[in-house]
Formats: sequence, C-alpha cells, structure tokens
Amino acid sequence: MQRDLEIDLLRSFVAIAAHRSFTRAAEAIGRTQSAVSLQLKRLEQITGERLFERSRNSVEITPTGEALLVHANRILMANEAALAHIRRPEAEGLIRFGAPDDYASYLLAPILAGFRAEYPLVEFELTCESSIDLVPMLEHGEIDIMLGTHQSDQVNGRIARYESLHWVAGPDYVDDPAKGLSLALFPQGCAVRHAGLVALEQIERPWRIVCSTRSVDLIEKTVLNGAGVSVMEASIIPGTLRVLDGQPGFPPLPEIAMSVHYNKAACPPHVGIFADYLVGELGKRRV
Repeated sequence: MQRDLEIDLLRSFVAIAAHRSFTRAAEAIGRTQSAVSLQLKRLEQITGERLFERSRNSVEITPTGEALLVHANRILMANEAALAHIRRPEAEGLIRFGAPDDYASYLLAPILAGFRAEYPLVEFELTCESSIDLVPMLEHGEIDIMLGTHQSDQVNGRIARYESLHWVAGPDYVDDPAKGLSLALFPQGCAVRHAGLVALEQIERPWRIVCSTRSVDLIEKTVLNGAGVSVMEASIIPGTLRVLDGQPGFPPLPEIAMSVHYNKAACPPHVGIFADYLVGELGKRRV
C-alpha cells in the first residue's frame, strides 16, 4: 500500500539537510532531537531509501536525499502558500524588519515588493544594521523579525539558504601573491569578513584593512579604485567587479548561512506569514 509523504516528516528532513545536525535541526523547528530522529526514520521507511549517512561527527545527505530535498522544499512551500492564502485576512499591520545593508540594497527589494503586492495592508519599517547588532534589537523588542548571516558551523534562526563567498576586485586589478592584501570589508562581527580573514590566516598571507564599512556601494567604489579587494556573497556582487577565486594567493572560502529570526510563539500572524514568504523566496533565489 502506498504511503503519502507527511508535512511534519518533510519539515524535519529539510531542517536536518539545512543544519547538517540533528541537534540544531531540532532546535530550529522546536522539537526534541529524539523526535527528529524518529521522524527521519519514519520518512526513510516510507521512501524505502537511506536519506542521510550519519557518523559520530557528521551528517551527510545521500544522492536520494538530495533528490527528495528538491521535492520536499516545493511541497513545504506549497503548504505554506496555501495556509498564507487562507490566513490572508489576518495579514494586516506593521512589520519592523531588520536586515544588513548589503541584502537590503541588492536582494530584498523584489521580495518586499512581491509581498506588498500580495498583502497590501501590511506596512514595513526597515532597519539596516549588521547581523550582530540586529540580534539584541530583536531580543529587546525593537524589531519584529530579522535576516542575518552566520558562519555555517554557528547557525542560528530559521535557515533560508547557504550562500557562497567570493574574492572580488576591480577589472584592472593585478595581484602579487608574495605581497599582503589590502582589504575593503564589512565591519567587525560580520560573518563574511570573518570568513575572509580566517582563510588568509590559514595560508599565512598578510593583510591590512583599508576600508571597513556597512555600505556595499562604498566597498564597490574602494575596490574599483584599485585600493584593495573584498569578500562578498554571490547574490550581492556588483556587475562592475570580477571574481578572483582560484588565483594564487586567494584561498577557498566557506559558505555562510542566511537565516530568518523571529519569535514564532509571540509574533502576530502577519509577521509569521512574512517569515514563511521570506524563507521561501530566499530559497528560490539562490545564486
């Protein structure tokens, strides 16, 4: 007898795939680790296939799991869209939304426009700060929801996607791998900045900061003027810059996690609807 895929099982499966950890997945969806493990076991029984390879120190998704993940995300998004449509009359009120400047400038405009088109009675108050500054604002009730970035091994919030990082420079930049790098980066506490500096330390290449700012435009201008190079997420790299990945002196960079933070238990319905919409749209727009 055919058994259907259950939404709760798929939600736990997607959380494990996103967090690559049963413990963090359980925290993200508000369940115990044993409950998440049991749900995965039930899903593997339904599919008849192993979805993850587990060892003492790692959780790796199998090829079958990768194939199911595509469909699981679509099913969950369809489920959320249906619920959002039913709850549409509740989508009214102010959302105080916090996000880093780079995402606000390059990534969020079409998402916010799309949400406003669907829910015209919702208003936004946007605060642009670094992720490290937005977290206490959320905790103190100064904003309702935030989008932040984290190192992939220090994930917090509800994962929307993982973002690749790249070394970027102006079109005429010529590097000397024997010399130190001049860097234009986001401020202290930024996960992107941290990833770049750790990568340089691992190859023992010296560096100095020539520009530290939250402004993507200012970093772009600094790099275009030949004053240095930068590290940027794939989704915000301006077309004026070129990627330097793979060249001598530019070590590989890790992915960072992009996540949505809000108090699911205490937030009004329209904030929860926006959270679901934001996670779904960010997942679809991955570069």
